[in-house]
Amino acid sequence: MTVQQAAGPDPYFPANGDARYRVHRYELALDYRPGPNRLSGTARINAIAGRAPLPEFQLNLGDFKIGRVRVDGRQPHYTHRGGRLRIRPAKPLRAGAAFTVEVHWSGNPKPVASPWGGLGWEELTDGALVASQPIGAPSWYPCNDRPADKASYQISITTPSAYAVVAGGRLLTRTTKASTTTWVYEQSAPTSSYLVGLSIGKYQTVLLGDPGLGGVPQHGHIPSDLLPEFSRDFARQPAMMELFQDLFGPYPFDEYAVVVTEEELDVPVEAQGLSLFGANHVDGARGSERLVAHELAHQWFGNSVSIADWRHIWLNEGFAKYAEWLWSERSGGRTAHQHAAAAHRLLSTLPQDLRLADPGRKSMFDDRLYERGGVTVHAVRCALGDIAFFRMLRSWASLHRNGTVTTATFTSHASRFTSEPLDQLFEAWVYGTRLPPMPSAETGIAV
Repeated sequence: MTVQQAAGPDPYFPANGDARYRVHRYELALDYRPGPNRLSGTARINAIAGRAPLPEFQLNLGDFKIGRVRVDGRQPHYTHRGGRLRIRPAKPLRAGAAFTVEVHWSGNPKPVASPWGGLGWEELTDGALVASQPIGAPSWYPCNDRPADKASYQISITTPSAYAVVAGGRLLTRTTKASTTTWVYEQSAPTSSYLVGLSIGKYQTVLLGDPGLGGVPQHGHIPSDLLPEFSRDFARQPAMMELFQDLFGPYPFDEYAVVVTEEELDVPVEAQGLSLFGANHVDGARGSERLVAHELAHQWFGNSVSIADWRHIWLNEGFAKYAEWLWSERSGGRTAHQHAAAAHRLLSTLPQDLRLADPGRKSMFDDRLYERGGVTVHAVRCALGDIAFFRMLRSWASLHRNGTVTTATFTSHASRFTSEPLDQLFEAWVYGTRLPPMPSAETGIAV
């Protein structure tokens, strides 16, 4: 595992996260009532101070009532304003010291305001879901909200028994008492705060394919009336899983789940071991199949191999975009080169002022980043050739599994797989803004 913690605040979101310590584990015990949209919770956070003594530190948490805060069992001084829970322990924490924070909170969860609308906890007509990228996690639990700070999670959620709870990870127990049911999930793999996914609703659960001995269990959770359409639209996901394991290496987590809500979502959202789709992504005609591939690919690129800060988001989205094209190529559709050429033509008609390596906060979800990111990955494939390219991808996913990376990490890694320098390629595609010429054609997948 490689971990490259940023030395300071995320340049795009300086109010989020605290680089002076890192979290090892979150244990969340939540109680949620959908009718009044009422959430109460207790968090036990195991953390480690950085290289300097820690006289105070912060967690990010939305507009909730704080009932109790403890650091190593002792009451600290704290303030809670503007989404920041600032905590000053009774005495400074030693450099490198392990410590435990306990927080009790309650209130009505609501999305975090952002330039892209509300993020995080979203109350639905009958249930709730969490879609936190990039800064929505504090809408429902206290966290060190920075992508580089990855931790394991245990999440216990009690809801009325009519509702199912789906979270990323393995379901440990489901216990019903009177009119409520408590669901306990364990996500043992290191997880960024924004990738902790959750959905509460009235779902029917189905198994996607037969994972076989040693295979990856894949489940769908959908409203029963959407089951016929879902069965067709997601029928080829097991084949995608098989292909991506061939191309990228073993699936990095224990299980994979997809949830379809009854409401429409602008775009599907990836979480660790879990992807969330809207009813509008299910049409019975595989109209959103490329998005099924995109979200699955994020489990390798973005979730297991995570970015050190948001400047490097193209490493998530460019590879997931390219995975769409690889699936098309393998499943009888257009080749990746044909997709890349179409994306290149589109990019040539748009403003050429976006830099992949540091697009700026306003442009981090710009469609051009996705398309140019995909064409950049294709340019690397053209430069390396298929055999070296797919060796490089598998090595990338393996070396940095459960870790964090930067653009410089990737350019250095890719350069190890060819005797020809790639400096000009990366300078033009990743660090420049002007659109380079379309890379030369590839003949197809050869692994």
